[in-house]
Amino acid sequence: MTSDELDQLAINTIRTLSIDAVQQAKSGHPGTPMALAPLVYTLWNRILNFDPKDPIWPGRDRFVLSNGHASMLLWSMLFLTRTQAVNADYENLGKPSVTLDDIRHFRQLDSKAPGHPEYHWVSGVETTTGPLGQGIATSVGMAIARKWLASRYNKPGFELFDYNVYAICGDGCLMEGVGSEAASLAGHLQLDDLCWIYDNNHITIEGKTSITFTEDIAARFLAYRWNVLRVGDANDLQRIEDALDVFRKTKDRPTLIILDSHIGYGSPHKIDTAAAHGEPLGEDEVRLAKRAYGWPEDAKFLVPDGVMGAFDAGIGARGAEARRRWEALFADYRTKYPELAAEIEQMQRRELPKGWDRNLPSFKADPKGIAGRDASGEVLNVLAQNIPWFLGGSADLGSSNKTTLKFAGAGDFEAGTPGGRNFHFGIREHAMAAIVNGMSLSKLRAFGATFFIFSDYARPAIRLSALMELPTILVFTHDAMGDGEDGPTHQPVEQLVSLRAIPGLVVLRPADANEVVEAYRYILQLRHQPAVLALSRQPLPTFDRGKYAPAAGVARGAYVMADAPGGSPEIIFIASGSEVSLIVEAHEALLAKGIRSRVVSMPSWDIFEHQPQSYREEVLPPSVKTRLAVEQASALGWERYVGDHGRVIGMKAFGASAPLKELQRKFGFEPDKVVAAALEMLGRK
Repeated sequence: MTSDELDQLAINTIRTLSIDAVQQAKSGHPGTPMALAPLVYTLWNRILNFDPKDPIWPGRDRFVLSNGHASMLLWSMLFLTRTQAVNADYENLGKPSVTLDDIRHFRQLDSKAPGHPEYHWVSGVETTTGPLGQGIATSVGMAIARKWLASRYNKPGFELFDYNVYAICGDGCLMEGVGSEAASLAGHLQLDDLCWIYDNNHITIEGKTSITFTEDIAARFLAYRWNVLRVGDANDLQRIEDALDVFRKTKDRPTLIILDSHIGYGSPHKIDTAAAHGEPLGEDEVRLAKRAYGWPEDAKFLVPDGVMGAFDAGIGARGAEARRRWEALFADYRTKYPELAAEIEQMQRRELPKGWDRNLPSFKADPKGIAGRDASGEVLNVLAQNIPWFLGGSADLGSSNKTTLKFAGAGDFEAGTPGGRNFHFGIREHAMAAIVNGMSLSKLRAFGATFFIFSDYARPAIRLSALMELPTILVFTHDAMGDGEDGPTHQPVEQLVSLRAIPGLVVLRPADANEVVEAYRYILQLRHQPAVLALSRQPLPTFDRGKYAPAAGVARGAYVMADAPGGSPEIIFIASGSEVSLIVEAHEALLAKGIRSRVVSMPSWDIFEHQPQSYREEVLPPSVKTRLAVEQASALGWERYVGDHGRVIGMKAFGASAPLKELQRKFGFEPDKVVAAALEMLGRK
């Protein structure tokens, strides 16, 4: 068999595995794998520096399948390359990441070949994809991270971080706004380690792209300052390889390769039609497609002799040698630069350096207090000096979010200064959150920031960070009505409960400056959970922690901040953020009347729900049924804590444009209103 014949055999193996898996599952997307099998074969077996025996080796190239519905492309490659499984402790399990049996059970429960690529679930998947545009946006974060890592750690003769990031995308990824945001920033930052390959097949679910998508993609990306190449035939392996070679030689700009393809290639009746996109071909059409490939028509999940050997001799041998060279280089690097090597090893395991929380500020009691965003800014600047790979920025609101790192040497990440710690994402909240995911996937400890109301723009990527169990950090300021005069468009109401609803996401709304410190102390120790901070614009009183309980209670999600002497409380007040000061004032007022109340600061529902039941009942005794929760947000969800006999002072409508004090008066967020509600609930005057 000639090398060309072996290439074609391997390509058709990818195609037929994909066809058979979709047909057996009676669900899936066969057309794109049929069209792009030559591309992924060329990229993986001729270009990609990836060692199947160690899929988390730090020096590897990254591969992102942004059009994740074509997941059978990736499952075929991971199976055919014998990629090994790695566990959460970074240990090689000595077994395949994806087996042929997994492919036979494509899209079925517990199969390692799910419907879309899932990070953590399957080794060899660099990021979870499926929501279109997210993969390519995340790849920008990976490319940014590579630039930053190279700037800090590469030394003469020690090019540890010189890998490339490849992402395959389709029409949907380029139609989605997040893709445009990310492409614009990538061009500005001159990310020449980034290559997107656009599957130009002219088909979406509803039919030909001509009904919705007629722009000049090449011109658009040239305007973004990308290098644009075109390959007119997706079956031409040499032209694909040549284009990828041009990418690797291109400096100072990312590359887009426009690849003209035929969806459902080989299917006589469904090629170039929407019918090949999102449903099985059907048994008869499967046979006809296999006949077109010169394949046994009734064979299912066939892997001919020599195919896996071809991958062993290609990516297997090349990847193993590249990893061997990298590990030898790193061993020498460790000898010459032991401190930097230790940083790399800690970063790769998501560990923190010794003394990472030293010098965190402690705020003295002050009735005038300090805004949550200002306290956050002080904490960020300490943490970033203690943790070299802690970095991030804002969506054009750094001066308002107070997220700018101002210590000597912090600098800005730009094309000419890739070692900067401050990132300017521009007014691109959606892409910012996805890029932060990409940076986190590259093991940097990254944060993004904007106003809390614009978490709606960032939410899809936040959801993916929770799904992937990434320790990303989103700093949201202007958390309630503190942005008074800007009106309801800038006053979050439903955002808190919306983010609290995301499984695995830690949402923290601190009540004062010391709770902000403790919130960061908790967040930085997370290794597999993303966190959101909702911080105030306006000053919040800094509580006297000699009189009230220590802010360390934040680590348990909720804690008893104040209690009345003389037995169990008659009423329990619960609040988060700026409203904690309201219930403290109400507590003091009731105390003067001889009424026993308890103050519970509850900065995080999620953390509290993960405490033992005994602790939760200690904070909220079931015997005390008179409870009042106060929060400048939707009341939805608070019923779990106040119960049938409780009440919530919350937002039942959008806000209004007015100074903060007028808004608080209008919507009932004043101490006397809280006291009046408590007295009414207790039947007192």
